[in-house]
Amino acid sequence: MPPPPLPGKKRRIGVMTSGGDAPGMNGAVRAVVRMSIAKGCEPYGIYEGYEGLVRGGDLIKQMKWEDVRGYLSEGGTLIGTARCKAFMERAGRLQAARNMVSAGIDALVIIGGDGSLTGADTFRKEWSGLLKELVDKSELMSSQIEPFKHLNIVGLVGSIDNDMSSTDATIGCYSSLGRICEAVDYIDATAFSHQRAFVIEVMGRHCGWLALMAGVSTGADFVFIPEKPPSENWEDEMCGIVSRHRNMGKRKTIVIVAEGAHDLSLNKVTPTKVKDLLSNRLKLDTRITTLGHVQRGGGACAYDRMLSTLQGVEAVEAVLDAKPETPTPVICIIENKIVRKPLIKAVEDTHAVAKAIEAKDFNRAMKLRDAEFAEYHNAYITTTAIDQPQMRLPKEKQMRIGIIHVGAPAGGMNSATRAAVAYCLTRGHTPLALHNGFPGLCRHHDDQPVGSVREMNWLDVEGWVSKGGSEIGTNRALPSEDMPKTAFCFEKYKIDALFIIGGFEAFTAVSELRKARPEYPAFRIPIALLPATISNNVPGTEYSVGSDTCLNALVGYCDAIKQSASASRRRVFVVETQGGKSGYIATIAGLSIGALAVYTPEEGINIRMLARDIEHLRVSFAKDQGQSRAGKLILRNEHASNTYTTEVIANMIREEARGRFESRFAIPGHVQQGGTPSPMDRVRAVRLAVKCITFLEGFAEKSKDEIMADPMSMSVIGIKGASVVFGGMERVEKEETDWKDRRPQDESWLQLKKIVDTLSGRPKPEDCCETCGKK
Repeated sequence: MPPPPLPGKKRRIGVMTSGGDAPGMNGAVRAVVRMSIAKGCEPYGIYEGYEGLVRGGDLIKQMKWEDVRGYLSEGGTLIGTARCKAFMERAGRLQAARNMVSAGIDALVIIGGDGSLTGADTFRKEWSGLLKELVDKSELMSSQIEPFKHLNIVGLVGSIDNDMSSTDATIGCYSSLGRICEAVDYIDATAFSHQRAFVIEVMGRHCGWLALMAGVSTGADFVFIPEKPPSENWEDEMCGIVSRHRNMGKRKTIVIVAEGAHDLSLNKVTPTKVKDLLSNRLKLDTRITTLGHVQRGGGACAYDRMLSTLQGVEAVEAVLDAKPETPTPVICIIENKIVRKPLIKAVEDTHAVAKAIEAKDFNRAMKLRDAEFAEYHNAYITTTAIDQPQMRLPKEKQMRIGIIHVGAPAGGMNSATRAAVAYCLTRGHTPLALHNGFPGLCRHHDDQPVGSVREMNWLDVEGWVSKGGSEIGTNRALPSEDMPKTAFCFEKYKIDALFIIGGFEAFTAVSELRKARPEYPAFRIPIALLPATISNNVPGTEYSVGSDTCLNALVGYCDAIKQSASASRRRVFVVETQGGKSGYIATIAGLSIGALAVYTPEEGINIRMLARDIEHLRVSFAKDQGQSRAGKLILRNEHASNTYTTEVIANMIREEARGRFESRFAIPGHVQQGGTPSPMDRVRAVRLAVKCITFLEGFAEKSKDEIMADPMSMSVIGIKGASVVFGGMERVEKEETDWKDRRPQDESWLQLKKIVDTLSGRPKPEDCCETCGKK
């Protein structure tokens, strides 16, 4: 007999992974299981994908809170996936329906690719017919199926190819891109040493996202993708670009080929064919590297852990919100916003891309991908081959554009600078690097033999895309330290526009230049600020270049710490994070590693909070006896409290544990500034830098008075929700800035703190005794 339905809106929610595995799937399973329990529902793990749904029995199990401990850091899918021919037939789906009703499951969350999700929607459409057939065959009674007449299904896209339309990113794609970039960075060193060419094949049968993003992230010389084949004479085009790069002094050549690459006539472009061209026509020592399943394996990066967690949480909310007539949703992300979209429309658009490619309608194929894809393609084209006469602006529109870094270094600063310089050269502008920030400009601009103001050429920056830190130097000092000298230098070097890359100090610098405009005409020029800081605390944006690199470094550090804590079985680590007076890094890292608690400046720390968390630790360790993956982490932002320091909290926990468990503290410090920039920081730096220079071009023929009168002439570029926007500095300063705490007034990520607490099982204040912290 099926169990009776749960009361009210509560559901029994099955979760399964299907199709190819992808890093981050386990994070989604964990989120679905724990959010279901937190909402009073019962989660069921369906092991081995659709095979488990058809076979039933022990492959459908109710999951408890502790069952998904440690899932976030694991690669692949711990509940398994398998190809299932039986589910493709109605008889198999009939058996699956019987197994679901027998288990009392009335909702499914499916994590997989477009094929898996299409099968799920077919299952839902047939559901009522399948139940009727089970009754007609006397396998179930009418009374048994009555509570299960409506099946709700929610889809999450797990795919390393990022091949689903309607979403900017699928679970696993950035982890896979990270593997590719890491491999290409290693190959790059060998290629440079021996002046070799390498042809690198990456996954992507019908989608060129991995190949394109790898090209943007590594500065590849040429990229082949299915959606946008090269011209008819691509052999001459590729060899011409490679030859020009070599003649300019480049020692290495990297060509990236998607496995589904072809020419305009749909003839396959193979790595061997590309290698033969480079070897025979250009006489280059050329090698082929096929990365294969290395791209699929390993643990998830910080972004995929966050994405899978947030989408898993949203999936449960979607199940509980669903009505019988609600179309099956797929959970997507657009820029920085989690959204629900109709599954069938997303699948149809995805299939339409393949059909457009087959019909040789490549413009339509590009349009069917998200807008971000086309932008990245354009950014790649304009920053790779700089000698494109058709893109060069007329003389009167060409500008002298200063590029300066302000504040602490952040991963992606160099990627943004490289893209800006390459785009400037393509358009006919003169890029000027202002070395070592505003002090460097004022004190060393006329040093001999080389001053701090230097015209940049393509070869100067060509190898910067994968470099961390700041190649032109950065400094926290502001222009107000010597405003007259700053204005003098702007005039002396005829700077027509300024591109600033940096954090809150850079934001403050632009504010000072804006306020000094009435007195100094030299500052009546267009200025664009690209936020780049690990703290992600710049007003006007929800994302700053460098924050993802920081998160990856911090998550890697915490994984190692957690492994140590787990080995001892009875240990908790209190880890101190950077981030200034913004708790963004601590919160997102907490979400990505499954922290037991996160302390932020926005919330602060008090004795009652510590009492609750110490009591929660006691209870948690008592439950964990004999369990694996039992290590625990608490994250504390460096400015969360002046009194309760990281060491003090660790000592308090140790004292109150009374020998039942241990406590240690760890401070990763500047490790969090990261080494090599993450792929996300690289590609977003390139895209946003190109947008910034394009923005500055819009003021090319305006007078100084016209520029000063335009409130948008000094702007910060940002990602807000589902959009990339420019915000006028004066408005952002007045309406969005918390000057005292050096952060935005409204921080969009604050709502995620509740999710961290919910998924860690952290007790709510109202549920605990104020004195002792017990429930």
